[in-house]
Amino acid sequence: MKRICLLGAPGSIGRSTLDLIARHPERYVLHSVAAHSDDIGLAQICAQFKPARAVLADPAAAARLRARLAADAIATIVESGAAAIEELCADSEVDIVVAAIVGAAGLGPSLSAARAGKRILLANKEALVCAGALFMQAVAAGGAQLLPIDSEHNAIFQSLDSHERPPRGVRRLWLTASGGPFRGWTQDQLAEVTIAMACAHPNWDMGPKISVDSATLMNKGLEVIEAHFLFGVPTADIGVLLHPQSAVHSLVEYVDGSFLAQLGCADMRIPIAHALAWPDRITSGAPALDLAALGRLDFSEPDVSAFPCLALAYQAIERGGNAPAVLNAANEVAVAAFLNGTIGFLDIAYTVNDALNSIPLSSADSLAAVLAVDAEARAFASARIDALRRS
Repeated sequence: MKRICLLGAPGSIGRSTLDLIARHPERYVLHSVAAHSDDIGLAQICAQFKPARAVLADPAAAARLRARLAADAIATIVESGAAAIEELCADSEVDIVVAAIVGAAGLGPSLSAARAGKRILLANKEALVCAGALFMQAVAAGGAQLLPIDSEHNAIFQSLDSHERPPRGVRRLWLTASGGPFRGWTQDQLAEVTIAMACAHPNWDMGPKISVDSATLMNKGLEVIEAHFLFGVPTADIGVLLHPQSAVHSLVEYVDGSFLAQLGCADMRIPIAHALAWPDRITSGAPALDLAALGRLDFSEPDVSAFPCLALAYQAIERGGNAPAVLNAANEVAVAAFLNGTIGFLDIAYTVNDALNSIPLSSADSLAAVLAVDAEARAFASARIDALRRS
């Protein structure tokens, strides 16, 4: 019986993980849960799964959760604060940490799980995008087992012959992208994009922030950075292909000319089930991919002139140091501004580009350094957005 600590429990990754735990009660038990401030969501989870511990980063939300659970006579221990979430990840009773907290808030917990030698199911992009070298050092030093649950990186993991870093015999990794709702659009067309249009992903059910990142192709750029650190492959050997059917989740090209790919329906339970059970397999509840009904698989190259965020991500990882953290932080601020109607769709890339070109390059060799440049980039992006709004 494996005991699971689920970070970001009320989110889409969390819900998929909970579905799998419920399907396999003989294999998994929910030991602990964490979230930022969703006390209602955590209360529902605690009522169903009865975890031993629950942590909310927001103390006021934790107080509300404590009252809710007490009223229902649920014995889950409730704690609050970022430090409590990090301690949760290092709990000796936890076997598996599902790291699905969105944003820089997930950095500390992911590092804590790595140092404690846990099996980490990684969905938090920031652990690798902002602190890739630092995080991978912690994984190696702690003897942790790192399994990606982003569909693309999990597909690469499944398609590799070896899990050495770098993997043997690989010529190139290919990340696939649906292209989002605006595949084939020009810059003039993209200037008219609304919030609702950007959030209407054609294939995946995702939150607004990730949906916008998919629409700008920043999500794929962040995944290139992740793949570089996860698999130890130079970014020059990591390519992106638009694949509107979202059936091939990524491919590995080998030096002998072979391509290995992982296919499946657009259902996050598939990569999570793989990582939970690896090297075994368990049922996921996802529908089978109907290849005959699918009929065709299309691939094309992305247009980085219309979608410059992808090129900005490549630039950031080539610069190294703190540049990926700057990219990520500025993008988060810009996407939030777009989602609240402050800036236009194209302003997201402009804001990120300005931050990359304005904030000095430095090392990112400690969590303190990463968090400092994260704060600096957020402040810069916010100031630029304020200037845009006034102009």
